Amino acid sequence: MKEITFNSIEGMKIGNSQKLNGPTGCTVLVFEEGAPAGVDVRGGSPGTRETDLLNPVNLVDKIHAVVLAGGSAFGLDAAGGVMQYLEEKSIGFDVSVTKVPIVCGAVLFDLNIGNFRVRPDKAMGYEACKNSELNLCKNGNVGAGAGATVGKILGNEHAMKGGLGTFAIQIGELKVGAVVAVNCLGDVIDSKNHRIIAGALNEDGKSFAGTEKVMLERYSEKKNLFSGNTTIGAVVTNGNFTKTQMNKIASMAHNGYGRAIRPAHSMFDGDTIFAASCGKVEADLSVVGFLAAEVMEKAIVRAVKSADSILEYKSYKDLKYV
Repeated sequence: MKEITFNSIEGMKIGNSQKLNGPTGCTVLVFEEGAPAGVDVRGGSPGTRETDLLNPVNLVDKIHAVVLAGGSAFGLDAAGGVMQYLEEKSIGFDVSVTKVPIVCGAVLFDLNIGNFRVRPDKAMGYEACKNSELNLCKNGNVGAGAGATVGKILGNEHAMKGGLGTFAIQIGELKVGAVVAVNCLGDVIDSKNHRIIAGALNEDGKSFAGTEKVMLERYSEKKNLFSGNTTIGAVVTNGNFTKTQMNKIASMAHNGYGRAIRPAHSMFDGDTIFAASCGKVEADLSVVGFLAAEVMEKAIVRAVKSADSILEYKSYKDLKYV
């Protein structure tokens, strides 16, 4: 098993667009030939697009793009630009009079950082698609991770910078990769040493408070912790799987959230993972499922380690000695 770049998985292209004066942005995965896909929404505050059609009982078998965006529900507008781009290239579900692109998506809440009036829109979605033609694999303050933050249990003044992360592996001919925008309520954990590497900071701005510890100390407080959360991502494989099977792989990929984010899937997160198959390599579903969790976990860690400080938010690079 070896590490590869996420953009080396054939049948998929990735593009980002961002406005750092927000900061906010979007990340687009384009599947020009279509890809069987599934989704698993676990968080209590999701913002999604076209997830119902991924239910195995529904008609459409393949999707043509996944959009991950900031901007909360406003950010769903970015999908319109993706629709326009794909229709111009005659990519989509054939309905005789035209082809309707099947574009799924999820958004995270970043309106509380910087200028809330700067949001992903149709133009940004279109630009991300144009950038996907270059198929560049970037991490950190890019795309949907541009305005992402982590560790908000004590308020945004104690939070740190999150970001966009990618990670992929290959074993034989099989490739499995993940992309994720990390914007969680909780802390991010590095499984190598089981230590917090980004999260809620104490008053000294140098040490970690420990989100789970804080929550336990305040267990009786029914407080609205909606301070801008949600981690959204996608797993892509060149394995040959059906829509039904990809839903299971999306479900198993959430184990990566559970390993790297403490806590994950809270009522104040909209944690969502898409999973897409864009190849013909025969592989066991359970193997790809546990690999999906592994690459997702490592993509989360890479996201925060690649992030740079912005505005008043410190990054891992500022505190890596902690």
